[in-house]
Amino acid sequence: MEREQIVFVGTTDLSGHFRGKSFPATDLTARLERGVGLAPTNIFMSAFGPIQVTTFGTRGEVILVPDPTTRVFVPFEGSTTEYFFIGDIRTLDGRPWEFCTRQLLRRALERLRHECGLKLLASFEQEFTYNGVPLHPRQPYELDGYRRQGLFGEALLAAMRQAGVIPDSFLREYGPQQFEVTSAPAIGLRAADDAVVTRELARAVAFRLGHSVSFAPIPEPDGTGNGTHIHFSFLDHDGRPVLYDEQRPLQLSQLGSQFVAGIQHHLPSLCAVTAPSVSSYYRLRPNRWAPVQADVGPLDRGAALRICPVFSNDRVERARQMNVEFRVADATANPYLVLAVLIEAGLDGIHTGREIDTSAARTLPTNLAEALCLLEANERAGAWLGADLLAAYLLLKRAEIHGVQELDESETCHRYAQVY
Repeated sequence: MEREQIVFVGTTDLSGHFRGKSFPATDLTARLERGVGLAPTNIFMSAFGPIQVTTFGTRGEVILVPDPTTRVFVPFEGSTTEYFFIGDIRTLDGRPWEFCTRQLLRRALERLRHECGLKLLASFEQEFTYNGVPLHPRQPYELDGYRRQGLFGEALLAAMRQAGVIPDSFLREYGPQQFEVTSAPAIGLRAADDAVVTRELARAVAFRLGHSVSFAPIPEPDGTGNGTHIHFSFLDHDGRPVLYDEQRPLQLSQLGSQFVAGIQHHLPSLCAVTAPSVSSYYRLRPNRWAPVQADVGPLDRGAALRICPVFSNDRVERARQMNVEFRVADATANPYLVLAVLIEAGLDGIHTGREIDTSAARTLPTNLAEALCLLEANERAGAWLGADLLAAYLLLKRAEIHGVQELDESETCHRYAQVY
């Protein structure tokens, strides 16, 4: 049987899914220039697939252009090769489209560089369930629990490295069938690209082994949540870390403290972007080792923003290790949107000279509808996202709420687990 290689180019849309189109590999050179056509209304594809609402209708055309720096080429013995690119959405005259979330992150990163002289260094720590191990017995963090997943972990890390994503860790997590994979810190846009590639390769490896993974926020209402924790720090124009100051509170530099304070201040409204599904809020409940307040804490895995430990007596090394972990996110979120709003909120903290509130932290929203209202009421959100993108996002997410309103919590969890 003859075969012809196919290439996929995709974008992470407003529902957090990686969607796009494919074409013959022989056309790649041309497609790197002219891309593939998309209907603008594609951004209104829901978390569950169907377009529940759209403002574009059948009108218009944009193009999805592969970014050659994101090439993923991972052969699998006895199966098809994972061959795909992450793309940018442009208008017909070649300009970035205002609804392209990758471009939105670029804009935020450029503001960070232009206004503060800083580069973002970030990594994504992603939890998921893998059905290739028995549901019981429960073996959190045990060597035998790791052993029972067989080839999956080794194959995933090898695939990541082949794709240019540097693996940092892979472990058996707390919940039944739960694992965690973390990519090494990367600069700027590449950090979000690595998160997307890692998720897709986890699905690819599981599929080749006859199994599947789910990155959904929580498998059951009373289960163990799957978070996507984002670690971040900053480098100056000479590549030196700037987050650490051992003489200041929490050992955060003044700039770092103001940045974190900006995120803390805006966090209740940011939840609509970082925890953007109905089931996200089943995870964000008390006694779940997940945040319920907009708080900042050193070495506290229940805090929304955790100041991570450093392990060295050498000051230079301590500065290099210093980072903050953002814990109010999951994989139903678009990683480009998440990083973009965190940067924008942090910059607002720097410009207004905010200070971290260590007294009475505000409670996070308890459901998606509440979070969306807070985002809509945030006077800065329109500038961060663009008025049209913000309106589209609110419309899409409110339709998502409507789509599951007849389901109970268990059915809702199952519905999200099917598609994430």
